[in-house]
Amino acid sequence: MSSAGATQQRDAQFAVPVRVAESQTTPEQPLKMGEPCTMVILGAGGDLTRRKLLPALAHLCSDGLLHETFAVIGVAREDIDDAVFRKRMHDAVRASEDAADVPEDVWREFERRIHYVRGDLRDTTLYEELTRRLSQIEADAGAERGRLFYLAVPPSVYGSTVQRLSASGVAPQRAESRARPWVRVIIEKPFGTSRETARALNRVVSEALAEHQVYRIDHYLGKETVQNLLVFRFANSIFEPVWNRAHVHHVQITAAETVGVEHRAGYYEESGVVRDMFQNHLLQLLSLTAMEPPTAFRANAVRDEKVKVLDAIRPFEAATIDQNAVRGQYNPGLSDGAYVRGYREEPGVDPQSRVPTLAAVRVLIDNWRWQGVPFFLRSGKRMPRRATEIAIEFRHPPHLMFPNDAARVIQPNRLTFSLQPDEGISLCMEIKLPGIGVRMTSAKMDFSYGEAFGEGHQHSAYETLLLDAMVGDQTLFARSDGVEAAWSVVDPIIGAWENSPAPDLPRYAAGTWGPEAADVLVARDGARWRRP
Repeated sequence: MSSAGATQQRDAQFAVPVRVAESQTTPEQPLKMGEPCTMVILGAGGDLTRRKLLPALAHLCSDGLLHETFAVIGVAREDIDDAVFRKRMHDAVRASEDAADVPEDVWREFERRIHYVRGDLRDTTLYEELTRRLSQIEADAGAERGRLFYLAVPPSVYGSTVQRLSASGVAPQRAESRARPWVRVIIEKPFGTSRETARALNRVVSEALAEHQVYRIDHYLGKETVQNLLVFRFANSIFEPVWNRAHVHHVQITAAETVGVEHRAGYYEESGVVRDMFQNHLLQLLSLTAMEPPTAFRANAVRDEKVKVLDAIRPFEAATIDQNAVRGQYNPGLSDGAYVRGYREEPGVDPQSRVPTLAAVRVLIDNWRWQGVPFFLRSGKRMPRRATEIAIEFRHPPHLMFPNDAARVIQPNRLTFSLQPDEGISLCMEIKLPGIGVRMTSAKMDFSYGEAFGEGHQHSAYETLLLDAMVGDQTLFARSDGVEAAWSVVDPIIGAWENSPAPDLPRYAAGTWGPEAADVLVARDGARWRRP
């Protein structure tokens, strides 16, 4: 067994669960409830609406977190009516992991508020019909209510759709964030394909809407553990003093997927793993991990600090990209015991494709807190396990007074935030084994959200973010300058790889943790990848 495998075996053997003491929890506060509004889902015939949006809304309704007059309008091109759309959404909710437990009587009450409008986003008659249906719903509700638009449409039409929504008067610009009735627009990722395209899209959006009306969504930021990262850092005084270059050796942020490209070959051939995962998900997690304490838990205060981190990332230079970034592409192999084809054999993929399906990047942050501490970001498809986590590895003790144990290497303390599939926090430490003499082993203290609070206490990321949009809280949404700053970080890597496709692109077998070059990347700093 390798030393890494032995370490993991010891950790698993000495894992101690951490439980929440009810007497030590803060007094229960009333949950925020969505304000009266109508949500319009543009592109409601797509997968996102069926798998995520409607199940999230149904679950919020079941938990009593939607206003009693809340309504939703699905907009798509298919010629169906309200009844057919409701039936499809009912089937989608029943098939969902997040909302399958919604009681049938709750659903029957909720579905009365689901409506459908057929039309083409390029056709002015759609916006006329949408205006009519919105006015009817708002008149029936008998109260001032906001409008929340969700762009579940292809990224290529984000700009034109926002322009038409604003120009038609369906989603007018509101100069003040307190203006009523409010209008907000949620825009899915990817927001642009480079800094230039993101900046151009920001210009289009800013002409049609005020920044306070724009909610650029990244569902990773709605996960419980991501939000808990801020609480963990800034509500516990014992951790913040060691959250810096003097005590942290390196940080690893991993987003591993077991699936291949699936039905997204067309998109993936254009994007690759860096555009798909790094510019948004991984850099958002990095900025939350590395940010300075905000002055208050308010949207702009938090986002100011996140942008400062992105601005402080050392730019990648063409001459050194190969020393700081590794790419790879999956070959055929075994995944969950079954044979799977390689990326180049996937339907819709160029048989000679040089598009990376895995990337590992070494990031340095040039500021007082993090100078010299490498942040390793890694994401890939067809890896052995689906897992997203942030692991902070602390420095070894400067001197060990205990007798050397030739059979093992002292493991550094490691703090791990697991985002998926099981959300929780763990702390790895050294302890003494019982018995005569001093023998040490690794132990892990585990906190699991599911075990501590039960599955019923958890809300999906989309539930959290939709509810935030309904109450006007932009804390977990990206701001225009943050989006552009993130693209500035990854653009040099994307440009170098696309302008110089690697003739010997490293390949890795499906079901493995990636090419050897990724291990070499972290080994230069005396680190090795954690196996989630």
